[in-house]
Amino acid sequence: MLTWLVRRLIQALFVVLAMTVIVFIGVHIIGNPVDILISPEADQAERARIIANLGLDQPLWRQYLVFLNGALHGDLGRSFVFNEPALKLIAGRMPATMELAVTAVLMSVVIGVPLGLYAGLKPNGLLGRTIMAGSILGFSLPTFWVGLMLIMVFAVQLGWLPSTGRGQTAALFGVQWSFLTWDGLRHMAMPALNLSLFNISLVLRLTRAGVRETLPMDFIKFARAKGLSPARVIFVHVLKNIMIPVVTVVGLELGSTIAFAVVTESVFAWPGMGKLIIDSINVLDRPVIVAYLMMIVLLFITINLLVDILYTMLDPRVRLETKG
Repeated sequence: MLTWLVRRLIQALFVVLAMTVIVFIGVHIIGNPVDILISPEADQAERARIIANLGLDQPLWRQYLVFLNGALHGDLGRSFVFNEPALKLIAGRMPATMELAVTAVLMSVVIGVPLGLYAGLKPNGLLGRTIMAGSILGFSLPTFWVGLMLIMVFAVQLGWLPSTGRGQTAALFGVQWSFLTWDGLRHMAMPALNLSLFNISLVLRLTRAGVRETLPMDFIKFARAKGLSPARVIFVHVLKNIMIPVVTVVGLELGSTIAFAVVTESVFAWPGMGKLIIDSINVLDRPVIVAYLMMIVLLFITINLLVDILYTMLDPRVRLETKG
């Protein structure tokens, strides 16, 4: 197990190094921030001074080495616009995005697993068919349109929930969180639901497929032959086996949810990393863009590693392969 973990960490290190090259080069070929940051009325001397201060007068390979050296010391550069460390800006917005993404993933599990379990146990019933038909909407409807419809119905027409912002927050471990206050939960309800719709449909269908595949197996027949109650067969034997792929997919989707929360945060004016990256792209704030993308890469790698470890804990066959 230790050898496998060390090997995975080394692989993760090489992935991060490769992504720094791809991200740095990709961001630097999409445009020139000088054209946006410097006034057209500035003379050549002023223009050259600002370019030198930003470090944009250096060749690309030297800029990359400077960035890599700073990254090894925890410095991902300073924002061209805010004149603050890019990592500090992202860290300030990260709690808002993390609590929104984690809430959305939890909602997908809490809603998707029971619905998928019922649809798998009653595949030919009216409610089971309705659940599967409704799951198609989660895959098909665009996120921005669903967000606008939620605002129109629950905020404008019914007036039940606020439409924008993060609401009142409370401090925990020195960080402000919305889920600790009732007003914050009300502000989080619609964006979290909007962000979770795709994952609800995914978890629902995955759970349903797992139930249909597991029920005819011999160990389920043996459990029933032993006289175990239907509830014990379903919630112990069936659910335990189908949770292995569900945990894997949910873990991977957590990274995707964090990365692609940009649309939801823009629609609901949620002050997270997504809104920050949209504003930074508009002004070509390269340090913030690169720092954001690197943070997303690190999150994906960390989550994938944790999912692999959890997978080995849930499935004995994977533990045997790991030891081998």
